[in-house]
Amino acid sequence: MKQSLLIALMLFACSFTLKAHQLSTAYLNLEADSTEQLKLSGSWQVAVGDLEQKIPFDLNQDNVITWQEIKTKQPAIISYLSKHLSTVQSAAPCLLSYNGELKVDAHFNQSYIDVPVQIVCPSASAAITLKYTALFDIDSNHKAIAAVANSSRVFSQNKQSQVINFSKSSYRDTFIEYVYQGVLHIWMGVDHILFLVALLLTCVLVRNDKRWQGINSKKKIAVDTAWIITAFTLAHSITLTATALELVSPNSRWVELGIAISVLFAALNNIWPLIVRLGWVTFAFGLLHGMGFASVLGELGLSSNYQLMSILAFNLGVELGQLAILAVCLPLLIAMRNYDWYKKWVMPVGSVAIALIALQWSIERF
Repeated sequence: MKQSLLIALMLFACSFTLKAHQLSTAYLNLEADSTEQLKLSGSWQVAVGDLEQKIPFDLNQDNVITWQEIKTKQPAIISYLSKHLSTVQSAAPCLLSYNGELKVDAHFNQSYIDVPVQIVCPSASAAITLKYTALFDIDSNHKAIAAVANSSRVFSQNKQSQVINFSKSSYRDTFIEYVYQGVLHIWMGVDHILFLVALLLTCVLVRNDKRWQGINSKKKIAVDTAWIITAFTLAHSITLTATALELVSPNSRWVELGIAISVLFAALNNIWPLIVRLGWVTFAFGLLHGMGFASVLGELGLSSNYQLMSILAFNLGVELGQLAILAVCLPLLIAMRNYDWYKKWVMPVGSVAIALIALQWSIERF
């Protein structure tokens, strides 16, 4: 029975294909003109691969999408966006137009279509309600990062309509939005979660005579866990801030590979302990994870008016999400720590499953 459980978990791990940080993201950038009316002009940028799921670009079925094939579909692209983008001011719809030629852009090594957008509303100061519904039906995790004049918003499946008030400071709204996105990312970042779980699996155990034993003192567990979490938090806060401010510019491919290796090491170290005191190792790996967080913050974009605040708010959100994971996992592990089945099966089998997932990520990212 126990062998069957081990084999089943290993097979599950081998088939686990979730990849971190590959987000379906569109960008809506609109600048305001200073007139009696509200005139917003800019573009909607969407990944070719995302939009191709709604509009077939590959006309000759050769598995290669050319720029000419995309331009041929400009009417279909504009028709699709017209159905999924709307603006209302004082209960009256604003005029949306799409005058101009399509362009091409790139974000994070992906090709993007740049669609010109113009919005005209009667009042230059009254609030508008912007509604965005594109692509949510094919990807519930899709997001649209909107920079509208001096306001930053993130549209998601659960937040398809948002009010933008031009007469009030967007400081509070921007802060709340970036905290929310930080929490959301740590919860969606499977590699970060597995790294934390791998570390927590042995936080309630101590190695004696080449065997894992439960730690009797809950105070000691709390102190050891606090040290590890503090090291991880401090490290990724440093590199998240430095990378977001472009003080360092790491290669994203090697960062993602390093994160996968960190998860692999943490899991294997539970099975074959090489390092018992994990504080400094956690700090070193935390530097890599901070760069990974920064890549997502780069996708979200920074508020033009509140750059530093956006970074701090996102970082705060990551910490809150991390503490929520800790609050759920640690009490369960404390309750199980003295059972033989936890020390002999749950911890090692769980570590093997995490190691296999991390190994697959390492191969994919190499």
